[in-house]
Amino acid sequence: MYEKNIDLLRKMVEESAFIIPISRHRNPDGSINTSQFKENWERRMEQFETIRLWEHTPGYDGRDPLQKEPYMVFIPAEKTAAGKKAGTILVAHGGGFGIRTGCEGPNIAWFFHQKGYNTAILTYRLLPYTRFDAIADMQRAIRLLRYQKEALGISDRITVMGFSAGGMLSANCATLFHGPDSEALDPVDRMSDRPDGAVIGYGAITAISFPKPFLSEPDWKDDLCGETLQERYLLAAEKHVRPDGPPFFIWQTLSDDGRFGMILAKALADVGVPYELHIFEGGVHGIGMADGENDLGMTVPHITHWGTLCDEWMQLHEL
Repeated sequence: MYEKNIDLLRKMVEESAFIIPISRHRNPDGSINTSQFKENWERRMEQFETIRLWEHTPGYDGRDPLQKEPYMVFIPAEKTAAGKKAGTILVAHGGGFGIRTGCEGPNIAWFFHQKGYNTAILTYRLLPYTRFDAIADMQRAIRLLRYQKEALGISDRITVMGFSAGGMLSANCATLFHGPDSEALDPVDRMSDRPDGAVIGYGAITAISFPKPFLSEPDWKDDLCGETLQERYLLAAEKHVRPDGPPFFIWQTLSDDGRFGMILAKALADVGVPYELHIFEGGVHGIGMADGENDLGMTVPHITHWGTLCDEWMQLHEL
């Protein structure tokens, strides 16, 4: 059923269909043109076979006509030898929880599909919905993939992989997870939402250990990282690392302040959770695969290596 998504994704990536050059990001008044990102994403995604996360999404009320109920696009892996089922990477794009950056979604999914993984591209809720709604969307996607593993022909190994805002979201789901709930009325909710691995690409992990995340405006108001101290603490991933958490692969560039990666790595080390940390010199925020197929049009061969390093790390953990 989902095989057609493979050729469609290949075609769209080759055509740079999800890329919006940075020169087109802003309106004449300097504000971000959020509509074009949402409209382009939905126009492309409606051509795929999609999987809605809920029949009726809790808390969804159509307040933003450019946002459909959350869903994912599943890209099956090529058949593996001896019928072995591949793991799945759940990919979360960036965009400050306000826009959808295609180079950090479909392009990433295509790279790892070519490495032999199943991939699933998540369309989570953006503002005016909250970051907690986005977390609920990713948690539901993890459960749903496990619930449908036989129908999808996948293993139950799920890795969350996110960039910028999607990295923040992935870090939250890798620390604020729940085990199976055998008494849940919805059979999907009986599945665990604990990911088996977490790949964090240049995410602003915390507004607690540092006063502001990277790229903050001078009058930044904490809305993306929580409106109250209690919310900011809950959303600071390094404060909720658990000994039973999944292994982490963390990468970023110096432009995003290497301390974000280091503070999360320290928290993981403190409780004995395996991790790998790469902080690349050069490059900037939002670089994706660093192969020129990003909104910046930037190619940095040294940083492009992160994809191969991540694949090797995932093989190490049998993900």
